[in-house]
Amino acid sequence: MNIVNKKAYYEYFVLDEFEAGIVLLGGEVKSIRNGNISFNDSYIYINNGEIWLKNFKVARYKQMHKLVSHDDDREKKLLLTKSQIRKITKYLQNQGITCVPLKVFVHSNRIKIKIGVVKGKKLYDKKNAIKKKDINRDLDLNLK
Repeated sequence: MNIVNKKAYYEYFVLDEFEAGIVLLGGEVKSIRNGNISFNDSYIYINNGEIWLKNFKVARYKQMHKLVSHDDDREKKLLLTKSQIRKITKYLQNQGITCVPLKVFVHSNRIKIKIGVVKGKKLYDKKNAIKKKDINRDLDLNLK
């Protein structure tokens, strides 16, 4: 199970990537394994030396009891080492740099999230990326 945030790769240049654990509830784990997540407008911020993921929506697991289920917009804590948190903090002190989730995947039966320190692309950068993608697609078709 790999769920990629394609919009992040389109909107930003990825400067650095980190693999983090994520604190989840039981229903959230089952829902993520079914692919019921949304990356829309999600971002990562630092609060008191801890890294938190905001606006990462995990739909309720349908077969779970309504009284036990979780809040869809709950902020999730990310699990990183202190050195990684310090490195991300140094990156975020620069203007125009932010941190977003790039990918959710399973590694040795644990749900992990790949986060990226990113810088926004300009409109002409986005157009160049689309152009390169089209050229590569045409070359691949011609080679086949």
